[in-house]
Amino acid sequence: MKSYLLVLLVGLLLVGCARETRPLRLAPIFSDHAVLQRQQPIRIWGWGAPGATVTVRLDTVTAQTEVDTEGRWLVELPPQEAGGPYTLAVESNGERRVVEDVLIGEVWVASGQSNMEMPLMPRLAGWSPGDSVYGAAEAVRTANYPQLRLLTVERAVALTPQDTFAGTWQVASPQTVATFSAVAFFFARRLHEALGVPVGIIHSSWGGTPAEAWTGRDHLRELEDFREIVARLEATEPVLHELEAWRSRLQQIAVPTGNDTTFWATLDLNDGRYAENPLPDTLTMSLPTRWENTEMGAFDGVVWFQRRVQVPEAWLGRDLVLELGPIDDMDRTYFNGQPVGGYERLGYWNTPRRYRVPAALVRRDNLIAVRVIDTQGGGGLWGQPEQLRLYPENEPQAAVSLAGMWHYWPVAELVGRRLYVFGEGSLSYTGRPKLPVSLGPNTPTTLFNGMIHPLIPYSIRGAIWYQGESNVGRASQYERLFPTLIRCWRTHWALGDFPFYFVQIAPYDYGPNARSQRLREAQLRTMLRVPHTGMVVTTDVGDDHNIHPARKREVGERLALWALANDYGFRDLVYSGPIYERMEREDGRLRLYFRYAEGGLVLRPADGGEFVIAGPDRVFHPARVRVEGETLVVWSPRVPDPQAVRYGWSNTPHATLFNRAGLPASPFRTDDWPEGD
Repeated sequence: MKSYLLVLLVGLLLVGCARETRPLRLAPIFSDHAVLQRQQPIRIWGWGAPGATVTVRLDTVTAQTEVDTEGRWLVELPPQEAGGPYTLAVESNGERRVVEDVLIGEVWVASGQSNMEMPLMPRLAGWSPGDSVYGAAEAVRTANYPQLRLLTVERAVALTPQDTFAGTWQVASPQTVATFSAVAFFFARRLHEALGVPVGIIHSSWGGTPAEAWTGRDHLRELEDFREIVARLEATEPVLHELEAWRSRLQQIAVPTGNDTTFWATLDLNDGRYAENPLPDTLTMSLPTRWENTEMGAFDGVVWFQRRVQVPEAWLGRDLVLELGPIDDMDRTYFNGQPVGGYERLGYWNTPRRYRVPAALVRRDNLIAVRVIDTQGGGGLWGQPEQLRLYPENEPQAAVSLAGMWHYWPVAELVGRRLYVFGEGSLSYTGRPKLPVSLGPNTPTTLFNGMIHPLIPYSIRGAIWYQGESNVGRASQYERLFPTLIRCWRTHWALGDFPFYFVQIAPYDYGPNARSQRLREAQLRTMLRVPHTGMVVTTDVGDDHNIHPARKREVGERLALWALANDYGFRDLVYSGPIYERMEREDGRLRLYFRYAEGGLVLRPADGGEFVIAGPDRVFHPARVRVEGETLVVWSPRVPDPQAVRYGWSNTPHATLFNRAGLPASPFRTDDWPEGD
């Protein structure tokens, strides 16, 4: 009996200790300055000791729940009207967590790739010098909005759905908006000004990423195209645990947030060793290329490249020019152990490198060493073969090509905000456990897991989305993938068919083999088929030669028009440009009918441009166009029996058709003839 009581007592003590080691926590989305969604049940959740009672208070509203056996708790407070600031207090087991300056208002999620990610002041965030946002200086200067709140989710790749993320709410001010998403800011500002209530915008995007990375595994496996990769991802989990355990044995260096201008330049990982001495013969790579396209796969971090080059005796005693093409993202370049140049801050990933080599460094047999640091996306020396060369100053015609095999050696891996420095032997790069599937921001499901799932089930009004450039070339697939993504988010959030408004990709010269018009068509079809969606057209605010157009204010405010008209009762707003609906044949001409053409259509210039017409032979010719009220009449003397019309059907469509509100029509075609992606 005494033995039984002793065992029972020890068990109770162990349970008590277990509870004490499970501190009360709130989900990270509940930080000071948060905005909670009005007129919906307010979901608040976190973690604590299993079985413990949790009490939640928001202003005068109180709710209680019990922590479940997994250590998670969630309460739903009744819907509230806009107001605040309030204090959110959570208590359990004698612990108390407090969140101050909480508002109740409208909450939206903004996501996608680089055109959503692009901040008001791109250079402050390490973007290319060629990227800018029109009107940003004034928008930043006047950004004093105490009731407009911003939250940026830091980049995170995850194999499985995560519960936490890095990022906190901030009050909109000149100090906070400069590096915040321009599209998301202009959208939220327009809502705030129109509604007169607090607005919270949650920004979670990553440049250069495809839609499948933002889609959950449970929904992605519904698409035949992705079933194999989903199965391989599931098989990757055990190896990932092995990799994480291996990384835990490495030296770790914290990486600062933002566009730090000194961290990478001052980072020294025994660089003298790699600059002067030959790398191991183990690893070679044919350059130029992005290393993601080689056996390295998705990898962010520090990689050394070396190549020996012999030069003619006549070059001795002369200054040389070393060209390496663009390097993604940063480089420090050495010639025979001495630095000759480098770009060691973000934003120069597409800048060709050209460095002068002093005559004193030149020998017959020379060692070129390049330290490359990649922080996201593609990495390495990725230009054209003719851009890698060495030649005497002023004699480029005598150049020696440097394209071809180089030795390389990764010395550190960047994961999140932590740099893992490889060691020797089994702790070197070659001892790193290799995953069956390379995990990166382009890997299916990884961004949903790391950057969307942690936000769920936070109550929101809806989502805005700007993505598609990374899926150009797979339009037929996108027609199924994009609606699947929307359904995935709506299913996981369990808020019904919440509004999902998106941006049709802008004009851009993708090259002669691309057909981005098909991707725009896939986006248009998504709007027409998926309930409670809307699309912003950008054919009048694009840039044929920059995939990041500067006119972000129009994009954000046009997204806001959809929300104001459809979700907030502003019935007098025109929120969409003309959308092709149907056509009729009449006497050798075609009459086209449109939605959102109330008050009549407008052609600028008057001849329309951008329109082509074809007969039964399916050969298209430039068309003549005339506005008749809310319809268009289209014809061509060269097409006596017209069958089909296309408008803006190219990589770089320029808007010529508008409605009276000045909103451009979406590119379209009236035919369904076979068309490649």
